[in-house]
Amino acid sequence: PDWDEHLTDPEYWRRVIDIPDEVLWETHQGLKQRLIEFVRKRLRIQRARHGESPEQLRRINSILNPEVLTIGFARRFATYKRGNLLFTNKERLLRLVQNEERPVQFVFAGKAHPKDEPGKRFIQEVYQASREAGLEHAVVFVEDYDTYIGRRLYQGVDLWLNNPLRPLEASGTSGMKLPPNGGLNFSVLDGWWCEGYNGKNGWPIGPEITGGPDDFQTAVDVDSLFNILENQIIPLYYAKPDGRLPIAWIQLMRESIRSVTPVFNTHRMVTEYNERLYEPAAAAFQALSAGKCRAAVELAEWKHATRVDWSKIRIESVDTSENGAAMMVGDTLKVNARVYLGPVSPAHVRVQAYIGETDHGILRNPYTVDLTEVEKANGNGVYCFRGAISASESGSYGLNVRVVPTHPHLNQEHEMRLVTWAS
Repeated sequence: PDWDEHLTDPEYWRRVIDIPDEVLWETHQGLKQRLIEFVRKRLRIQRARHGESPEQLRRINSILNPEVLTIGFARRFATYKRGNLLFTNKERLLRLVQNEERPVQFVFAGKAHPKDEPGKRFIQEVYQASREAGLEHAVVFVEDYDTYIGRRLYQGVDLWLNNPLRPLEASGTSGMKLPPNGGLNFSVLDGWWCEGYNGKNGWPIGPEITGGPDDFQTAVDVDSLFNILENQIIPLYYAKPDGRLPIAWIQLMRESIRSVTPVFNTHRMVTEYNERLYEPAAAAFQALSAGKCRAAVELAEWKHATRVDWSKIRIESVDTSENGAAMMVGDTLKVNARVYLGPVSPAHVRVQAYIGETDHGILRNPYTVDLTEVEKANGNGVYCFRGAISASESGSYGLNVRVVPTHPHLNQEHEMRLVTWAS
């Protein structure tokens, strides 16, 4: 009952493991039954408005089944979100929904922008497919989408489908609302799912094809979508060792609740904005405006001088204890760099080793380590910097060295948009 007071507490959400399988499953099934009753009611209203016969309205009672794997898709029907992707292979879709032993059903909802004609056509395509023979009992489109419809869907579906065209998904907040309700995500690795997916709390749609045309990526995604549904998701949902409960599916529900809920919520977001942006901005205002803005004037003068002198900086040499050799966990890489700073003070720069595992000449998951000034090499503005880097993983490492400006009143190191690389 006090879950809303512990939204960002990972330890609290680990307690989901203590919920008995039967309680978790029956609670979810109750929410699904409520969703189905809600959808049927909405369908009766919208189809009566369209002038359908009493017999057609009675058939709504057979639409959707609480025992069937239920997949939801509800959002703004922008074309990049590809709301019609599932219907690009009707043959495989029909096989899914008509499978007597392990069927699947889909609930769609959403709106397009009034001026988005392609988005409107996507909705028409989904709606028309939902009325086709063979699909009508298992694919529905709920009209006039709003937050109330969304809430019912988030609470009641088993799986959330999200298949935007990469890299156009800014966030994907709808998928974040499933896990607190025990739902799982099945999404392209774009937007929030790049961070939210951990290999145990849902499924990715992919892989991403870089450099290819959108049509080819779409074909790859459609094939991946159906393959994963057919070979992983559907078998797992219907695997009930005791004949009653899908134990493995329930374990994924727990992991979804545990891993996503304390991280992907508005409370965490607003708190982080406050701690990382708003409070530092307020503190900076106080510091820079004090004493008739003395610090602000000093900072402005320093920025001007730094921009004038920055082009003079060069990294003359970089020496390491290893030359591209593989490193084992715990190995140490020693780095020495000679840097000409000219008129720029060493107190106003950070010399950093930029390191990562190499993959065909590309640094993967790079990070930086500050090097320490150890001596002034000569009287001509050359300084020596040194550091040691411990390998956290075994592999072949690549390294570069860079210089960036620093000042006590800078917001962050990239504020000046100045950087000098060794190569």
